[in-house]
Amino acid sequence: MSGRTTHFGATSLPPEQRAALHRAKRLQYVGLAYLTSCVVVVYLVMGSSQAMKVAWIEDLLSLIPPIAFLLAAHRVRLPPSPAHPYGRHRAIGTAHLAAAVALLAMGLFLVYDSGSGLIAGDHPPIGTMQVLGHTVWSGWLMIAAMVYTGVGPVILGRLKQPLARTLHDKVLLADADMNKADWMTAGAAILGILGIGLGLWWADGVAAMVIATSIVKDGWTQVKGATDDLGDTEAKTVDDSAVHPLVDEVLAVTRRTSWVGKVAVRLRDMGHVFHAEVFVVPVEGVTAAQCDDLASEIAGLDWKLDDVVVAPVAELPDGVRTQQRGLEPGE
Repeated sequence: MSGRTTHFGATSLPPEQRAALHRAKRLQYVGLAYLTSCVVVVYLVMGSSQAMKVAWIEDLLSLIPPIAFLLAAHRVRLPPSPAHPYGRHRAIGTAHLAAAVALLAMGLFLVYDSGSGLIAGDHPPIGTMQVLGHTVWSGWLMIAAMVYTGVGPVILGRLKQPLARTLHDKVLLADADMNKADWMTAGAAILGILGIGLGLWWADGVAAMVIATSIVKDGWTQVKGATDDLGDTEAKTVDDSAVHPLVDEVLAVTRRTSWVGKVAVRLRDMGHVFHAEVFVVPVEGVTAAQCDDLASEIAGLDWKLDDVVVAPVAELPDGVRTQQRGLEPGE
């Protein structure tokens, strides 16, 4: 196992995260090869179907998240330097934003394309093709292509989700969401093609529109999470659903320290790892060694706590969390 891929900046990955990172990278390479084949297959059979055209564009956009993940994984392994004193962890935030924008763009395009087709009353024709000397309805070939492009994302997405949580990797989680959008789009395209075959011209557009709503929602959630992280909001869980539990854990450990009177914690998500600033008002004189010991104890809580600074202050700064969630002031 290469030492080049066992670090996020100055943080050495524990065995579980190291194995997850290597597996995630292998999955992305496999996924890129598979998605490229999907782009070719869908292009060859898409004909005039709106849903098929959207599925082809969606397959193209699906290449962005895995490429962004691999580029970011290469950047974040580099150690801090005078020119990059915080490391290259922000590469993850940038990649997360790129993947999120791709997901949102796909959803918005799908809404526009299917909606305009419905309003205009487009009747997408599906003709026939010659295959090995036989005349075949093109719809069957389209459905076969959609089955091919829909099965892979189901498997890839389910494999990526637990790895994303193990690595606290929001790019990988956005990619898993993109995979979900892939198979949903494939399913919508199949329904639309079958609807056209039954004479329901509007089925193609309606199926695409229904799926678009879910994709836009996921894309907007990912874009908001990515911009929040780049804006240094308080660290959240990998799915951005709540404040990360480590915020409370850092507060609790610091409060238990005998020489600490008051405490405030500022925890920000740098990508895979967190930077923690712990402000303490000591009850008595405190030494640099005591601050270093507390910083080491906090860093030992979780591998994600990459850079912990304990700063003795006379007064706590404003706008910083001082109380564990669920506790009343003074508890």
